[in-house]
Amino acid sequence: MAVTPVVVALNRSGLATARRVAESLACPLHGRKGRTEGCDATFPDALSHVRTLFAAGHAVVGVCAAGILVRAVAPLLADKRAEPPVLSVSDDGAVVVPLLGGHRGANRMARALAEALGAMAAVTTAGDVALGVALDEPPEGWTLANPEGAKDAMAALLAGGGARVEGDAPWLRGLPEGDDVTIRATLAPHEGAGLTFHPRRAALGVGASRDCPPEELAALVDGVLAEAGIAPGALAGVWSADLKGDEPAVIALAKRLGCPLRLFTAPELESETPRTANPSDVVFAEIGTHGVAENAALRAAGPDAVLAQPKRKSAMATAALALAPAPIVDLPGRPRGRLSVVSIGPGQAAWRTPEASAWVAGADELVGYGLYIDLLGPLAAGKPRSDYPLGGEEARCRHALERAGEGRDVALVCSGDAGIYAMGALVLELMARTGEDALSPAARRVELRGTPGVSALQAAAARAGAPLGHDFCAISLSDLLTPRDDILRRLRAAAEGDFVVAFYNPVSKRRRDLLPMARDILLRHRPADTPVLLATSLGRPEEHVRLRRLDALHVDEVDMMTVVLVGSSNTRVVQTGDGPRMFTPRGYARKMAGGDLATSEDPS
Repeated sequence: MAVTPVVVALNRSGLATARRVAESLACPLHGRKGRTEGCDATFPDALSHVRTLFAAGHAVVGVCAAGILVRAVAPLLADKRAEPPVLSVSDDGAVVVPLLGGHRGANRMARALAEALGAMAAVTTAGDVALGVALDEPPEGWTLANPEGAKDAMAALLAGGGARVEGDAPWLRGLPEGDDVTIRATLAPHEGAGLTFHPRRAALGVGASRDCPPEELAALVDGVLAEAGIAPGALAGVWSADLKGDEPAVIALAKRLGCPLRLFTAPELESETPRTANPSDVVFAEIGTHGVAENAALRAAGPDAVLAQPKRKSAMATAALALAPAPIVDLPGRPRGRLSVVSIGPGQAAWRTPEASAWVAGADELVGYGLYIDLLGPLAAGKPRSDYPLGGEEARCRHALERAGEGRDVALVCSGDAGIYAMGALVLELMARTGEDALSPAARRVELRGTPGVSALQAAAARAGAPLGHDFCAISLSDLLTPRDDILRRLRAAAEGDFVVAFYNPVSKRRRDLLPMARDILLRHRPADTPVLLATSLGRPEEHVRLRRLDALHVDEVDMMTVVLVGSSNTRVVQTGDGPRMFTPRGYARKMAGGDLATSEDPS
C-alpha cells in the first residue's frame, strides 16, 4: 500500500480549507485537539504529530504557517531522495507552497491543489520553473537509467542550452532544442553521454523448480534481457505463479532487479495459453496451466502485448519477456502478501521507532489487541482494523497471516517488543504447524518481517536507573502455557545464580500466588533489603514507578500492567537530587582498585 498523504489543520480559521484539501487528495484530515472539530483524527501537539507523520513516510499537507512545518521536520532531514513531500497551504487557501520533496511529488501535488482551490502554487524548483519539467523525476511508468547525470544536464539547460531528444517521450517535448544535452527514450541499456529514460513496458515472466539456486535464475534472466536488448530499468515487474510466492530464487530476483513481484493463479495463467509459443502438457499436469513464464509475461503486459522473448530454460528455471504498447503503470496480479510484526514499545509515540511507524503507515490493515492499536493514535486513523481481546492470541496471529495470504500488507501490532513474550514466536509457530490445524498454503507463502521495540524490562530499567547493569534474566509467571513446575525450577535457578530478575505477567485475576512464591525463593539467596522496582503502565499518562524492599514486596500492589524487577545481591540504591536510583554495578570499582583500567567490553 502506498503511504497516503495526511492533511493537518491547526485551527478553525483554516479548517474549511483543510477539508477542501483532504477532499481533493482523498486522504485523512487530522486536527489539533480542542481547536478543530469533525476531523478523522486529533492530536495534542502539532510539532510532534507532524514529526511522527513525516518519520512514518506520510506526505504532510499542513494548513498553517510554513515555519511550523519546517521546525517540525528539521531534526529528521537527511536524504532528499527518500523523504516524503511536505506542503504548506495558507488558511485562506490562496497559496500552496511545496517545502520539501519537490522532485518526489510535492510540485505535482502543489499544482493539483492550486487548481482545485483556485490558488497559486509557489513552486521554486529551478527546473520546474524554467523548463516545466524535472529531469530527475520522470513521470510514472518511466525510469531514469543514470540519475547521477541529471544535475549536469539540468544545469546545461538552465544555462541556455538545448536538448536533442531521441525516441518517443511526449513529456519531454517542451524542452528547448539543441545539441548541448542528449536525451534518449529507449528500452535498450544506457550507453555513452547524456541521459537515458526507459519506458517500463517490459513484463518479465519467470518459473522455477523448488529450491532453484538464485544465481541460476539470475543468470538466465540476464541472458534473456541481453538477447532481447532490453535494460533492467525497462521492466515494470516480475510475474510468476502464485505457487512461487515463497520461492527464494524468485524473491531474490525481484529484489535484485528492484522490481515488484506479482503473482497469478493457475486459471489466470491458463487463459493466456492461446497466445503462448511453448505450451507444455507436463506443466499443465503439475499446476493446472500450460505455462508459467510466457503466460505470466503476456498477462502482465496486457491484451495488446507481444512476446518479445519466448521462454528460455535452464536446468531449474524458465524466463520470458512480453512488451506492452505503453508503460505498465497499474500492475496486474496480486502482491505476495506481507505480515509485518510491529513492535510499538510500551505506548508513547516518542518510544516508537520510525521503522515501526512507517510500517504501520504503509499497511493495508491492522490486526492486534484493541488497546495496542488505540495506542497508535492518529497513525491508525482510517485504516481497516481487526481488534482481538486478550486471550485471543492464536486467532489474532492466524487472522493476520491469512489476510496477508490474500495479497495484503498487514501489520500485526504488538506492545513492547514482539519477540519477548509476545506474538513473534507464535507467528512462526503457526508457520511451522502441519496437519489439519495448519495455515492455508497462501498464508505460509507470505513475506514475514519484524521490527524491534522498547521492551517493558528496558523501559522499566531506564526509569529506575540501571538495574540491568550486570547479568539478568526474564521469567514469565503466567502458568497458562508453562507448567508451574517449570516456572518454579527456573525461579530457583535464577535465585541461585544471583541474576537480576524481570518478572513478566506477575499476576492475573485468578493467579495471585506465584509472585509471593517467587519472592520467598529469592529471599533464600539474597538480602531482605534487595531493591525491587514496580513499574506500571510505562510510557503512558498513568505511569507509576516505585521502589520496594524484597521482603516488602506485596502482591496487592501489582497488576498485569506491572513489570517487577528484582535486583541481585549486588544491586544498590543511590540517592540523587531527582530521587532514588537503582543500579547493579558491573565491577568497575574492583577493576580500577586492582590497577587494571583496560576496557571490559566484549571484543566480539
